[in-house]
Amino acid sequence: MRRTALLLLLLVGLLAGPAAPSSADVERLPTGTDVDYQLGGPKQLPAHVGIIVRDRTEKPAAGRYNVCYVNGFQTQPDAKRFWRRHWSLVLKRGGRAVVDEAWGEWLLDLRTARKRKAIARIVGRWTAGCAADGFDAVEYDNLDSFSRSHRLLKRRHAVAFARLLVRRAHAEGLAAGQKNLADYDGTAVGFDFAVSEECGRYAECGDYVDHYGDQVLMIEYRRADFRRACRRHGDDVAIVLRDRALSRNGVHAWC
Repeated sequence: MRRTALLLLLLVGLLAGPAAPSSADVERLPTGTDVDYQLGGPKQLPAHVGIIVRDRTEKPAAGRYNVCYVNGFQTQPDAKRFWRRHWSLVLKRGGRAVVDEAWGEWLLDLRTARKRKAIARIVGRWTAGCAADGFDAVEYDNLDSFSRSHRLLKRRHAVAFARLLVRRAHAEGLAAGQKNLADYDGTAVGFDFAVSEECGRYAECGDYVDHYGDQVLMIEYRRADFRRACRRHGDDVAIVLRDRALSRNGVHAWC
């Protein structure tokens, strides 16, 4: 009987296939070190910086924990030609693309499962590229794009899409980072850490820390907000002051 039971368990396991990758399979953010946010281009790093965030088109830094920036929910300003070839996946209002005016980025259309899967395949290829280049993690920007969609997108659309992105990141062996939407606990869909821009300015840092503990990266653009974030969270998480343009040779300061 015992042998029969074991055979049955083995058969069930084979039919079920391999377990889906999870947070347990990826490397967490290191603690007790600083972060630099280099989306404007790579720059030589001081020794105290152990975490670096760079665009997916750049190479990771040797000997550091590298986070790959991917605009998951909106288009990059210089990628309009690419997305015109995938025009059905761009969110439109009255036949025109819905734009995030602050950055000149088109919102992606997440309203149906079919479109979410199609967009996830594209973003998934970028994620695989991050892994192949040697990054340790990926941050998916603009989880809150629905808030700029003129009510065309809903939070539930963003969450459903985020789940697909996290699954792909884990499949590639990368930790997945939530970007924006401080009031949402992204651990519910498997996010491993958060990247926060200006949580000191908008009094949101505590929300991210409540959800992720020490697995938070904070970027501030104003010195008063930076000092405030350092006073409250500098002993526990990595915080950097940058210039808003994120220029290569711009402001870089740490707590």
